[in-house]
Amino acid sequence: MPDHERRAGSTLATLSPAYFAFVMATGIVSIAAELRGLHRLAVLLLWVNVIAYGALWALSLARLARYRDRMLADLTSHQKGAAFLTTVAGTNVLGSQLALVAERPGIAVALWWLGLALWGVLLYAFLTAVTFREPKPDLATGISGVWLLLVVSTESVAVLGATVAPSIAPRGVLFVSLVAHLVGAMLYLLVIGLIFYRWTFFSMGGDQATPPYWINMGALAITTLAGSNLILAAPRWDLLRQLEPFLQGTTILFWAFATWWVPLLVIMGVWRHGVKRVPLRYDPQFWALVFPLVMYSVATTKMIEAIGLPFGSWIPAAFFWIGLGAWAITAVGMAVAERPGSR
Repeated sequence: MPDHERRAGSTLATLSPAYFAFVMATGIVSIAAELRGLHRLAVLLLWVNVIAYGALWALSLARLARYRDRMLADLTSHQKGAAFLTTVAGTNVLGSQLALVAERPGIAVALWWLGLALWGVLLYAFLTAVTFREPKPDLATGISGVWLLLVVSTESVAVLGATVAPSIAPRGVLFVSLVAHLVGAMLYLLVIGLIFYRWTFFSMGGDQATPPYWINMGALAITTLAGSNLILAAPRWDLLRQLEPFLQGTTILFWAFATWWVPLLVIMGVWRHGVKRVPLRYDPQFWALVFPLVMYSVATTKMIEAIGLPFGSWIPAAFFWIGLGAWAITAVGMAVAERPGSR
């Protein structure tokens, strides 16, 4: 077998579902750009995302056909399984792009149904596997920030659902979105307790302080966005109008805790690369850092709109530009790392 075919087969066999985090990151940068009036940039990133989404699905289906056992082993792994939920979040973020940037609610609705189906299959497949499989890893090696994709994928259903509800059955879709929002919030409480316990009572090496821990903040940011979207949708349904004070309080709570995480995560990054000297080079996991940064910008923008806060507009602006810079640097790193002959 020629070398290039052998390399292609090896890449396909080990393809990480975390690459769908590129779709998540690119999509949320596009949405943030649209909210800031940068429509051309938003449209450009939308086209990038459409192509990337199609290519990643083609590669994933090819991997399933050729390396099914290996793919199923990854899905049922404590360390890798939760990463498959990036397909759910990526699908719903792309749907939000199409609804907000391209004004294509019909396609967005189809992606919401696909995202909902993927969520049901992948989330329960992963949780079933890690519950009943033996032997199990210890907490220090078995859990990471990737587990918070349980929250991100669930809240992404709520975010897109509240966005497309007027295009289908408003009350039914809004109810599903409300349930998803509340379930996502409860999942955060379950997972973050384990992560915080792992942080504070187990040894943490530089190679373990990985970028996906930024999802500690990103999961709360998307929960804030889901709550804000539901508040904005309240005039369309009496139940949401009655729950509006509750949603306002919890949305501010989620945003406040997301904000609290930011300095600690920055300190962790400085410790990892400055103190522990872990080389700062491209890794697909860095998309899990870009997404939270820009999601925080979008969530803050929508929370200000939903609750009517008369201050704080500089916060989403700052995080947008920081996130856009992080996206550009990570994209260049990916292009260099994935170019022919780089491996």
